[in-house]
Amino acid sequence: MTDAREVICRPARRRALWCFVALGAAGAAPAAVRVAYRGGRLDLWVAVGLLLALLGLVCLYAATARVSADAYGLRSRTLLRRRNMPWPDVADLRTYIQYGRNHEIYRVSVRLHDGRTRRLPLPMSGSSEDRPAFDAKLDTLRALHRRHGAPESGHVPVISYRTAGRGSAVPVALCVLLLAGAGLAAWFVPAAASEERAWRSAVPCTAGTPVAERGECLSTRSAVIARTEAGGGKQSSWLYFADGRPMVRLGVSREGVRGFHPGDGVELTVWRNQVREVAGEHHVWRAPFTGAGEVAVIAAGCALAAGYPGARVLLRRRGRRLPDDEILPSALPFAGALVGTAAWLLPLCYLHPTDPLGSPVTLAWAVSGASATPVLFAWAWRATRVHRPGDVAETEDGTPEKEERFLAARFLEHTDYNPNGFGTHIVLGDGPPAVTPHPGPGRFAARRIPAERLTVTDVRRARGSDGDTVHRSWHIAELDDAGEPVRLAAAPADLTRIIRELKREQRPPERRTDPAVRPGPSGS
Repeated sequence: MTDAREVICRPARRRALWCFVALGAAGAAPAAVRVAYRGGRLDLWVAVGLLLALLGLVCLYAATARVSADAYGLRSRTLLRRRNMPWPDVADLRTYIQYGRNHEIYRVSVRLHDGRTRRLPLPMSGSSEDRPAFDAKLDTLRALHRRHGAPESGHVPVISYRTAGRGSAVPVALCVLLLAGAGLAAWFVPAAASEERAWRSAVPCTAGTPVAERGECLSTRSAVIARTEAGGGKQSSWLYFADGRPMVRLGVSREGVRGFHPGDGVELTVWRNQVREVAGEHHVWRAPFTGAGEVAVIAAGCALAAGYPGARVLLRRRGRRLPDDEILPSALPFAGALVGTAAWLLPLCYLHPTDPLGSPVTLAWAVSGASATPVLFAWAWRATRVHRPGDVAETEDGTPEKEERFLAARFLEHTDYNPNGFGTHIVLGDGPPAVTPHPGPGRFAARRIPAERLTVTDVRRARGSDGDTVHRSWHIAELDDAGEPVRLAAAPADLTRIIRELKREQRPPERRTDPAVRPGPSGS
């Protein structure tokens, strides 16, 4: 298939798509007639027709998509756009992974020499069943590119949410929204504090209180409960009053409604035209009051939450010089720094929302926390450095392992010593290196690694094509296993130690001597 001179990609199940297009047209026409006949008024049948019309448009867009490639380049056609990309303008063809709710969608991304990227509408894979067909189409497209263009990479780059080539639009938008929410909540803090002070200082109304000022004092009204209604789940619970006085019903909490029964006489406390308290003989319900502390905590929480997508944007900016398919470090260290900041900031905002520096105690609290936060973020910045192969210094003297040591490592291909990818660790010392499905102790179920037939060809950082099971900070050793490519993934320092032991096993037996033990004189 890689020798094809032309590739044409059309959507699968085209007949089904055109049937839905016809169904959408059949639903849109009666809906338009009904709207015109009823003078523009909508009903259930019109809504159903509009939904069918929308479904028909989506299916029409999918049914008319087409991608073709030949010796001249790529041609993409959809309902709204046509593109022609000659092979000399194409730098690389990559796999782009979109994440749905319960599945992953694989598409082809085209990177041009000017740095722009274009995602092709086809081929597309949404399940493991059609993944082989997608891979075959992509291989054919890459073969045409190699024949008539100049690809920049010899492998298939995979762009996922963990790689450097992923866009930052979503985390930037999320960061902006959370910061806007934090600013809005902070703007409401003074108003909430003022309302809280007014509620705490409110006194009962007297006979001489003017009518215009009765909203600022506490007035009471008597009522009799006619019946109660406890809502289930997130539904509201209600108190119904006899004769509809002073109101027909009042929404209360689910726990509050259980304390009242039909026929109970209660007293309602009204403040600013709202019922703030319902007092009975055996139970009192008070309306929840959102104070300045809660609003300040919401503002600070939104600001801290915006730090995580901001950290992801920072890491992508920091790794802008990396290849697009290399995996970026995780942003979890910054999440830890944000949690550490929240540990001192949120209690301070809750207890002192309007004047956090008003006393020596709160001032010392704020200064101590503000001094610890830069340290946490400096640690996070250091922990998310990009380690290149070769940056790890040798920490041992090169002597053989004396005791068994289990290192977390994984062969990514199925081999005779790693059947079905069962290995999770590699054991060194007290015997030849072996693959085990456990972190020890003991070599139970271990399989010896045939070091004599393994050759290290390259050591690199993890890529998107290595899968999501590879840790972000691990490196990959590309090995030649008697002509078959094999990948070994492990932490940089552990990978260096494993490679050293594999090379040691390849030496002749007479040369595997401990450098610290030197042979004595011939006459001794």
